[in-house]
Amino acid sequence: MAMTLRLDDATMTQLRDRAEQEGRSMQDIIKRALDHYLSDRSDRLSAAISLVATRDAELLERLSR
Repeated sequence: MAMTLRLDDATMTQLRDRAEQEGRSMQDIIKRALDHYLSDRSDRLSAAISLVATRDAELLERLSR
């Protein structure tokens, strides 16, 4: 299935430059980024929640009173 992705000029320039530096296509970079985002989103979310719960344990305890 085809789709159109609209990017602002600055993002497009960064993507084009990165693709050129890495010798990859812009499409490949975007596809890999999406694969990464979709494959481990729940793991990253769990890790972020755990970090906040640990780092801010005292504050969360005070707020729960």
